[in-house]
Amino acid sequence: MLAAVMDYFSSCWGPRSRAGHRGKGSDAAGRQDGLLWYKDAGQLATGEFSMAVVQANQLLEDQSQVESGSLSLADPGPQGTFVGVYDGHGGPETSRFINDHLFNHLRISREWSLKPQIASVGSCCLVGVICSGTLYVANLGDSRAVLGRLVKATGEILATQLSSEHNACYEEVRKELQSTHPDDPHIVVLKHNVWRVKGLIQISRSIGDVYLKRPEYNREPLHSKFRLRETFQRPILSSDPQITEHRIQPNDQFVIFASDGLWEHLSNQEAVDLVQNSPRNGIARKLVKVAMQEAAKKREMRYSDLKKIDRGVRRHFHDDITVVVVFLDSNGMSKASWSKNPSVSLRGGGVALPAKSLAPYSAPAQLSSTY
Repeated sequence: MLAAVMDYFSSCWGPRSRAGHRGKGSDAAGRQDGLLWYKDAGQLATGEFSMAVVQANQLLEDQSQVESGSLSLADPGPQGTFVGVYDGHGGPETSRFINDHLFNHLRISREWSLKPQIASVGSCCLVGVICSGTLYVANLGDSRAVLGRLVKATGEILATQLSSEHNACYEEVRKELQSTHPDDPHIVVLKHNVWRVKGLIQISRSIGDVYLKRPEYNREPLHSKFRLRETFQRPILSSDPQITEHRIQPNDQFVIFASDGLWEHLSNQEAVDLVQNSPRNGIARKLVKVAMQEAAKKREMRYSDLKKIDRGVRRHFHDDITVVVVFLDSNGMSKASWSKNPSVSLRGGGVALPAKSLAPYSAPAQLSSTY
């Protein structure tokens, strides 16, 4: 995952160091409303954006970030935008680590003896980079990037999914697993009417989850519910991302990056229609709200009552939900125009990042592709 993404994005990426933009007013790092955090509007080098996160789990497992501005110390250097949505599972450790050290080595082995359950946590990872008029998307797991494209003849907005989901509920994913594990008749199991890899997990690609990638971690003291009865010779889950490249066209209006908590309740077309027909300011928060309203409707309860349910218990009604909407109306700006826009460095939950470097990461010799 790490080397593949960095190789693919190397044409855009260069060393840089800058302070996170805090901007003016109390909304610079977003606002909090109960379990909902939101940043209604902001300006990126490539256009406007809106961002929102709602917590359902006892500990927030979704993590996310938006970076925008110069991608290099070189003058003139490339300008662009980076979006990351990391949907953790089993705990927040992996998604937090990705948020702190994207493309860095997951030091699982160091913590194994002290915290064996670290081997059973993982995260989906959806990354988007906009640079020089091209959108690059890398994906592991079942988060989703959806493009909204305007059909000029009708004035309608068309939803185009830019990422494939690596979830065993899809027949093509089950076939892929069966073809890569021909000697394992139980590589996918229908359990409680849900397809799961080895009867344990729905996704087939992730960061982390080393108990299904390295047999030495699938043993005691790992909890018995995660341990397989038989050992395995090859990784059960993959760490290889699906990477797509999309040249941005004049009719391309916006991209929705979201964890599967949103897509459980809204279709691609419903989501892009909502963005197209709503004010930009606060649109990510509105998408989260509509998804929560749908979750309440499915349980035959009022949205106002759902909002009163605390974290942990809330997970029985909906998942953590992270949404970032990036508008593409500025992809044709000149570098002179780009330089007038402030740099942005923001994490879902309102953390404004300190000065840091996003220099290309050289994987150490011990880095294993199974991570």
